[in-house]
Amino acid sequence: MSSPFFSFVIPVFNRPLEVQELLQSMTTLSGNHAFEVVIVEDGSTQSSSEVVQSFNQLLNIQYLTKSNTGPGDSRNYGMKRAKGACFLILDSDVILPENYLDEVSLALATNPVDCFGGPDAAHDSFSKLQKAIDFAMTSLLTTGGIRGSNSSNQNFQPRSFNMGLSRKAFELSGGFGQIHPGEDPDLVLRLRKLGFETALFPKAFVFHKRRISWSKFFKQVNSFGKVRPILNSWHPESIRFTYWLPSLYLLGIPAAAVLMYFGFWQLTFVFGVYQLAILISATITTKSLSIALMALFAANIQFLGYGIGFLINTISLTISRKNVEELFPNQFFKLPS
Repeated sequence: MSSPFFSFVIPVFNRPLEVQELLQSMTTLSGNHAFEVVIVEDGSTQSSSEVVQSFNQLLNIQYLTKSNTGPGDSRNYGMKRAKGACFLILDSDVILPENYLDEVSLALATNPVDCFGGPDAAHDSFSKLQKAIDFAMTSLLTTGGIRGSNSSNQNFQPRSFNMGLSRKAFELSGGFGQIHPGEDPDLVLRLRKLGFETALFPKAFVFHKRRISWSKFFKQVNSFGKVRPILNSWHPESIRFTYWLPSLYLLGIPAAAVLMYFGFWQLTFVFGVYQLAILISATITTKSLSIALMALFAANIQFLGYGIGFLINTISLTISRKNVEELFPNQFFKLPS
């Protein structure tokens, strides 16, 4: 077997069914690409061992087990043991289209950057809820969407559900930190300080299931909001006004109600037009009014969850003299001593 150029690195925590779907999609990848798959079981109580064994004759797989130290450290663990020159980092809840490696290879040939990422999409087999949440997480009308309009955009921050990293970039940066979530933008921002470029490969997309319940979705976006002030404190050059929009949206709701009580309906009208725009866009995108209505609800959960987390942690960082790990211990995984 030829030495792999690509190494897929996938941390796993209690997701054997997701691993099975992901590995199955890898067996149908088109093109003659040399690749290996590195599965890192991050202290799971539901092992993926049997699933991985069933693909041993179909794929070149390394199956690694370790104690639970979080997805960032697990990716580092896998990359240290991977054989490829280019690491393709995925979440376990994605499915690859057949032409994924074709698109990555073509994009790297024309733009050989050391860190890149691709978008995500909803698969036809996804549930209505998954499709609705996917719209909220990817639409340019919400806090989702790909950061940057083209592959040369200097502000694009790849995300670890679909991220590429050269061995050189990994070794010089030390890989992911212990913060979670937020370990992927933190790594990207540190790479930029080291002089590495990032790029969006728009055709190298994955199908991403994301969360499968409203409560899990709220918890996820709330965590994203909580971690952004920490990243802003570490990387002040990355601060953007847009990070405040969900919190302003949150504060704008009671403000609109108060203004309407006193006869000023303009802000309520703006909110109404915005909601209608999301509904129309989601209907066109998903071709389903029922999914669009769920997507509208998901977009509001996204704004509220992110906005609450961002606002609370911004205030906490402003008034506290503690360092971030003392102030927000739940945002960090601890390495074994």
